[in-house]
Order: sequence, then structure tokens, then C-alpha cells
Amino acid sequence: MTAEPGKSRSQWQDALGRAAEAGMEAILLEVYDGRHAYYPSELLPVSFDLLGTILPLAASLGLEVHAWMWCMPCMVDEIMKLHPDWYNVNARGESALDRPAYVAYYKFLDPGRPEVREWVRKIVLELAQIAELAGIHLDYIRHPDAVLPSALRQKYGLVQDRVYPQFDYGYSDYERGEFKREYGIDPLNILDPESHREWMQYRFDMVTGMVNEYLVPAAHSRGKSITAAVFPGPAMARKMVRQDWGRWNLDAFLPMLYQDFYSEGSEWVRRRTEEAVLAVRKPVYSGLYVHGISAPALRETMKMAMRGGASGVSLFTTDDMNSQRWSMLREVAKRD
Repeated sequence: MTAEPGKSRSQWQDALGRAAEAGMEAILLEVYDGRHAYYPSELLPVSFDLLGTILPLAASLGLEVHAWMWCMPCMVDEIMKLHPDWYNVNARGESALDRPAYVAYYKFLDPGRPEVREWVRKIVLELAQIAELAGIHLDYIRHPDAVLPSALRQKYGLVQDRVYPQFDYGYSDYERGEFKREYGIDPLNILDPESHREWMQYRFDMVTGMVNEYLVPAAHSRGKSITAAVFPGPAMARKMVRQDWGRWNLDAFLPMLYQDFYSEGSEWVRRRTEEAVLAVRKPVYSGLYVHGISAPALRETMKMAMRGGASGVSLFTTDDMNSQRWSMLREVAKRD
């Protein structure tokens, strides 16, 4: 559920009631979107306290609430002004702060920089201290897309037959210096970055180290579960966004199996779910994109995810649900 400032308490109650009636067990509530917090944060600029409204309503319906937070995109004024060196940089030397890729909000932080890791850890820890929350859900926990899914490439009119320098990230001064100290070469001097095993692994490890050494311990220190929205893969995720999530110590994984983005169908969702389950040996909740999909097609895709070994599905988002989709979910909940 995304944060919608115009909704009244009764409207939120109705939305949660529909979710519970349709057999949903947990809500991933957007509490930080890279700009504002929607809870009483002492670290972030606060828009309004949505979490305070949702928690008691969800509890009355038996719904878990997990705090959905953006991780790497950061449009917080204080961070942009005081810490421009915290931002990710592409192989052209362009900072994501000044020249974000694809869309304006792609102002990604550098996931390997200790100050960035500590700042995001503090957000996770602050959320984990909220007793009523069941867990923390990480989003955008990666580098910017080196390659977009096929349908999005068409949408933006891009040719990405290989990884081009303007979309190849991880080249901040800090990361280049650390890599050169360890391997004796400046990454900017690597002629074929995609084939350079140490440089590719180094960028995977930027994100993996942040997750395993900073964010997971922060959530677990307060007894909260921690999950993440990840790209299909994990082999595809490594190529597309340098996200080696098969090595992450999370409690569950929510791969974003948005088949329309990849010009694929429900069988593709089954295969990708199966791949994820084998990779992590943890619960996998297949992430399904509900915008524009018919209720029968959504039901079939849910079935295929379960055949792939999913522990359940995650629907993105309730904003895009309609009466037909809700009716189908209610029927599935009663029958299956």
C-alpha cells in the first residue's frame, strides 16, 4: 500500500478490510519514499503519520504490517546538500545526484560507502523499535539498472544491447580508491567491466555487505523480520542491477516477477519462482504486478507462482486492484 495523503481514516479502514476479507495476511505499507517519512521519524523529514493510523486498524483485522522503505534513492534535502559525495557515480563520472539515469528520482546513494550504510541502518533500526510492526521491507536495495527490462526499454526508446557507461554504476571516488588499493587498478581503466570478475564481484558485494552487515542485524536486534523486493534471478538480477541476493541473509524474498515488463507470461513466473526457491531456501513470495491484468489472468499467474514453490504472492499494489480482482481473491481465499 502506497502512502496516500488524501485518504481518511475510514477509507484506510475500508482498504484494509478488503485486504483481510480477500485472504491477505500482511500489508507492506510505504513508510519512506526517498523523500519523506510517513511515521514520526527523528531522522527523516516527516510528511504525516500514516503508520500510526494503520497499525491499530490492521491489528483489529489480524493483518501484519511491514514497513516498506526505499533504500538507495535519496531526495532528502539535507543529504543532497551536505553529502553530495554519498551518491553513486557511473562510468562516465556522472553523479546520480546531478545526472540520474532514466527518471528524476534515480538519485541513488553509494551502497558500499560506510556513511551511507550507517545512515540507512539507522532508518531500519528506528523502524524496528516500533513494537507493533512485524517487519521491515527493503526496496531499491541495489545499484541503478544497468539494463532495463525489454518493455521498459521500448517505453523509454533505449537500445541496451550491452551495458553502456551512462548506466554502469559503482564508480564513486570512494569505491574506485578502495578497489585500486585492493586490486591495483582504477576501475575506470578496465576496458571490459562486464568481463572483469573482481570488479563485478566488488559491486555485488557493495550491496550484499550493506544488507548482511548493517540492515539485517539492525532489524533482528529488535526481533523484526526483514525482507526485500528483488529483481528476477538471482542471475538476471546480478546482470541488471548488480543485486546478488542469493547471498543475502533475509528472512524472506519478494522477487518482482512483473511479467509484462519482460514481455513474458505466467509460465515465466513459475520458472523464476522455482529458480528463487532453489537459490535461497527461504520463503519466497512471488511479486505480481496487478495493473492492467485481468482477474482470470491474475489468478492463473498466482497458481503458476505456487506451482513454482512460492510460499505465497505479493501484489503490487492495492491501489491498482479493482472489484473484479478483489472478487477473485475472495473466491480463492474461500476455496483454496
